[in-house]
Amino acid sequence: MAFSKPKLSFWQIINMNVGFFGIQYSFGLQQSAVNPIYDFLHASPDQIPILNLAGPLTGLLIQPIIGAMSDKTWHPRWGRRKPYFFIGAIICSIALFLFPFSSSLWMAAGLLWILDVGNNTAMEPYRAFIADTLNEDQQPIGFQAQSFFTGFGQFLSYISLFLFPIVFIGYTGQLPNWIYASFFLGAVLSVTSIWWSMKKTKEIPPTAAEIEKMKSEPLNVFSPFVDIYHAVLEMPKVMWQLFLVYLFQWYALMCFWQNNSKSIALSVWNTTPVDKTGYEKAVEWMGLIGAFGFIVTFSVAFYLAKLAKKHSPKMVHFICLLFGAISFLFFPVIQNQYLFFAVIIGYGIAWASMMGIPYLMVVSNIPKERYGVYMGIINMMIVIPMIIQNVSFGFVLKNFLNNDPRLAITFAGVLLLLGSLSTLLIKVKKTTF
Repeated sequence: MAFSKPKLSFWQIINMNVGFFGIQYSFGLQQSAVNPIYDFLHASPDQIPILNLAGPLTGLLIQPIIGAMSDKTWHPRWGRRKPYFFIGAIICSIALFLFPFSSSLWMAAGLLWILDVGNNTAMEPYRAFIADTLNEDQQPIGFQAQSFFTGFGQFLSYISLFLFPIVFIGYTGQLPNWIYASFFLGAVLSVTSIWWSMKKTKEIPPTAAEIEKMKSEPLNVFSPFVDIYHAVLEMPKVMWQLFLVYLFQWYALMCFWQNNSKSIALSVWNTTPVDKTGYEKAVEWMGLIGAFGFIVTFSVAFYLAKLAKKHSPKMVHFICLLFGAISFLFFPVIQNQYLFFAVIIGYGIAWASMMGIPYLMVVSNIPKERYGVYMGIINMMIVIPMIIQNVSFGFVLKNFLNNDPRLAITFAGVLLLLGSLSTLLIKVKKTTF
């Protein structure tokens, strides 16, 4: 007889997702601070995409493997997904602590690889954790709680770029002291937030039939790859349709993250990273408006869950990506620094949808005993466009966009518009939440 899933209170759902806050603070630093670090270490604009290859490539390798492994893991004390949360958080905290001590571009790039291994190890099982623990009626709230904490964690990482330079002045080596403070805070949050969720949430034990299946197909060095291979072959059609959306969506976001501070520096202050003082001002301002964008994200996250239940996840994601495209298209032409607060609203809405709504289109189409591997495959669909961007966009930026970060973000806006329209092609079965 299968174990029923108990109905959790709102605050229990919040507690189970607190760990996502620490993970997303770390990812927020990767979006907001890592590229300025590369700039401070004298990277040229067309080098930035390839220096960011660590994130998507480790995601491609780590997340589906961890998902397949966690599907076949069970320990009466440690659970199924929790061991991977904790190991990932430890790796992440060590890398965050060491990152500001980077003395060269390639040291920073190497530490980014380690940081991403930790982040991906911790994050992948979290999607499956929601699907494992919550019944179908509560899954929209569960996934949007992750969207809420994504917004909150990344809000904190971005606001640190604005507030910490006021408190932590001066330089240590080639990097500003506020970078050390931001990364040290991330090292603490990564472990403590994961520990909180592990302490507050119990995993539902597998049924006797599931345990018997695990014993008959034990975990070994080859089994994750075999599981991934079979899962891809049997992947539901809706996931292939979502992949088209993700090709446009995530390529666009990488272009935005790599160029937003430099775009503001040019359009508002007419400066580049060569002028460290002027560029630092642009980085700080991007931190402030980015933080405001993520206030929008965590403010609308739960409302999007209600809209998805009332209408459909597909239409919600379409509209949200449309808002994001409009945001990107206006971003490079704004010259008044205060108008960015209005422009960034569209990005905040789009990000709230990206972090939760697409999973609602998929989760009802996959078997529960394979949640881990399929959530890992969804992440492969995220990181493959990022890898394509990392490998190709340096050439595009240098040869077609004149190394101009403003044109890079316009390009991102066009891609996000195409992603929005591609959402309309998705055919999902009717789900009653």
